[in-house]
Parts: sequence; structure tokens; C-alpha cells
Amino acid sequence: MTSSSRSMTPSISGNIVAAEGWTPTSWQSKPVKQDVDYPDQAHLNKVLEKIGRLPPMVVPGEIHRLRQQLADVAQGKAFLLQGGDCAELFDYCSQGPIEAKLKVLLQMSLVLIWGARMPVVRIARMAGQYAKPRSKPTEMHEGEEILSYRGDNVNGYDPSDRTPDPERLLGAYFHSAATLNYVRSILAEGFADLHHPSNWNLHHVKSSTLRQEYQTIVDRLTDALDFMQTIGADPNANGAQASALNALNTVDIFASHEGLLLEYEQALTRLMTDPVNPTQQKYYNVGTHFIWIGDRTRQLDGAHVEYFRGIENPIGVKCGPSMKPDELVDLLNILDADKRPGKITLITRYGVDQVDKYLPGHIKAVQASGHVVVWACDPMHGNTKQSVSGVKTRHLLDITRELSQAIRIHKQYGSHLGGVHFELTGDRVTECVGGSMELMDAELLERYETHCDPRLNYEQALDMAFLIAKYQEKQRGFSGVMSL
Repeated sequence: MTSSSRSMTPSISGNIVAAEGWTPTSWQSKPVKQDVDYPDQAHLNKVLEKIGRLPPMVVPGEIHRLRQQLADVAQGKAFLLQGGDCAELFDYCSQGPIEAKLKVLLQMSLVLIWGARMPVVRIARMAGQYAKPRSKPTEMHEGEEILSYRGDNVNGYDPSDRTPDPERLLGAYFHSAATLNYVRSILAEGFADLHHPSNWNLHHVKSSTLRQEYQTIVDRLTDALDFMQTIGADPNANGAQASALNALNTVDIFASHEGLLLEYEQALTRLMTDPVNPTQQKYYNVGTHFIWIGDRTRQLDGAHVEYFRGIENPIGVKCGPSMKPDELVDLLNILDADKRPGKITLITRYGVDQVDKYLPGHIKAVQASGHVVVWACDPMHGNTKQSVSGVKTRHLLDITRELSQAIRIHKQYGSHLGGVHFELTGDRVTECVGGSMELMDAELLERYETHCDPRLNYEQALDMAFLIAKYQEKQRGFSGVMSL
């Protein structure tokens, strides 16, 4: 389907601005992929009605601020770091896991800022990433066919708890709200104070040469922060100085998840006042700041694309080997006919052996279309392998090579890679092989805790940040703008 039949030109009714022919329920007339079959529809409707009455978890002003920051990323003025769990569990809604994830994202972003000398936009796969698409609706367990685990907001991981339960959608709302509430609270209390880049423990780095390289970066960061404090650039000062230097002790961290269960997303879609033009009202998904379409649900005539084209939130699109260049342009025209910089983030995920084959065509198609997108590399999803231990894993070498190739290809075609997208945790799990800690296949089962795909642990996530920062430092010109 081409863009001409799905115009995004706004229609104005009174002070309501919406995409042409779009309502929060218009997706229901389209075919739905990855749908969940609830045995009790009356129960589902009751839960969705309640969610529809609950207050927003995010507000339009926050969504607009993220849109502005992503526009800077699209134009090469900032860098995007998006990361978090493959599939969140309700159990992760706890002080320790939340703080660990924030810590690794903050430390990664500080290293990236040092390398690129530009702002970093931080988006966490957090406070809502509870649903997962599956390749098949069922799986075999001990010789019996059972429903697949679809994420904590659908059913349980235990094989005896696989019946979809609408109450889990309500649980998703409250766990997301509690997570966001705690994140806001600790950020307001100075958790992100850059005077204290806490616990930079590099003992895991087995190579003494590499450990010294990393330590040099940390020392230079610490020296820079100490210098700013010495000359009076103190974020604890009062008045105008404190306001001007607020970025030293607090940061924006935005929430994101894959928009998979459209009934839930619809219940959290609200008509709210535009923070830029208060005379207008627009539709926002108030369950998160940033929401993305997965590779399995991006059909041009499908329900997910129909839903996404009508919301004001910045949105991501997973882009893999099955995406044809002309299909990508049609999709961009449907989702953002006005070609607003930063509205769309293309999250590429090919696999290390496929990048050279598919990324150039996608770059050229987008350049010819006139869309100004954020290009982000997800070097995780295309590089999942079966380990000798019998579990799924990913090799840091493959992850690094896909990212390096993406950087090279963007530069070759006059584009720029604006960000990275990692599945990671702040915990010391053992799910991916390699890195500076030289994790071996035989060690995977020591702390293999994921309920879905393997994640980078704390040390491996920092490895990626240090590697990117070292490249950025080499590429940085006098303008301070990174050229990838």
C-alpha cells in the first residue's frame, strides 16, 4: 500500500488535531498480528475500561521534550542511547534492579558524552516492556504442547500459568507506574549527580592494557568534573547558577516499550493539550514516552501501523533483512507524512553477516525520500546463537562487528549513525559471551537469568560504551559534531 491512500494530513475538528481518518479505535478494522486470544472477553473489557480511567503515566510536555531531543539526534547534534531488558518482569519493579539499570545507562551515557562531546539522549527499555512477540503461539514442554510465554502482562513463565489473564494488563499499568515514580524520585534526589560517577569498578577487565585504557577515560572524566567544581561550576549553588548548571546533577531518562498489545495501548491513548500550542488537543500514548513497532508487526495494511500513525509520541521501527527499501519509504510516509525530524527512529537489526547486504539500500531509499530519521543500530537481535551449553547467547565480537560495519556504511553513504539500541541489564548475569571479562561459553549457566533473549551484563554494557567513545574521540572534529 502506498502513502497516497493513507495521508497523515491533519484534519481539525474544533481544537482537536488528528491524522486523517484516524481514531484510537481505527486499528480494530485492520488485521492484527501477534494478537492474544483471551478466553474471557467480558473480563478483558472490564480491565481495559478501568485502565482507560487511570491517570496518565507520562505527560505531553515530557513527550515533546523527547521529540525535540530526537530531532537533535537526527540532525547530528546529539547521540541516542537506548537500552534495557529484552522482556521486563514484574519482579524487576524493585529498588535494586531499577537502580542497577539506571546506573549502567548513566555511566554509559557519561562515557559517550566524553567521547563525542555532545549530549546523549537516554531512553530505557523500562516501565512497560512486559510483552514479547513470539514466532509461534505454542511450544512443546515435556512432550505436551502449551501456549508460549508472551510476557508478564499476558501470562506466566511457569508452564502451568500460560492462560492469558486480563488482570496482568492491570498489573502492567501499576508496575510501570511504580517504576516511573521511583525513577523520577531518585533522579530528583541527585542519583544522576555527575560529581559522583559511582563505583567505576574495572577489575573485571582481564587485559591490563585495556584496563588502563578504560581507567584513563574514567580518570579524565573525574578530573573534568573536579575542575568544574573547583572553578565554581557547582550544581549545589543557589539561584541562576544552579539553574544553568542543572544538567550536572540531573538528567532526562525516558521510558519506552514495544507497542504490541493494541488493546492496552488504546486504553492509554488520551486526547490532551499540545504543550506547544495550548489551543489544540492531540492524541498521546500516555503509557510511555517512546514506543516502537517490531519487525513482526509492521505490515503496511496492518493494525499496528494504523494505530501508530495517529499518536504524537516519537516512534521507532525495527528494520531488518525482510524490509524492502520501497516498503520502508511507504511505511515512513504513512507514519510521518510531514517528515518531521526525529519523529521516526529506524532501529536496524540485520546480523553481522547481513549488514553490508541490506543497510546501503535502506539508507539510499530514506535519503531519496526526504525523511529526516534517527538511525540507530541494534546489533543484538540479528546475532543470537545457540551455545554449547544449550541456551541462547550472543557474542560480543559479533555485536561489535555489526556496530562497526553500520558506522562504516553510514559514513560511506553520507549518512550518520545517530544511536545504539542494546538489550542489557545492570546486573552481573552471564548471558552473552566475550567482552573484556572474557566470559566463556562454559560460564553461561552460572547466572543465566533471562526469560527471553540474552542481555549484556553491566561489564559488557560498559565495554560497548568505552569502545564507541574511543571511536567518537578519534572522529571528533573542531566543530564538536560527531561524524560517523
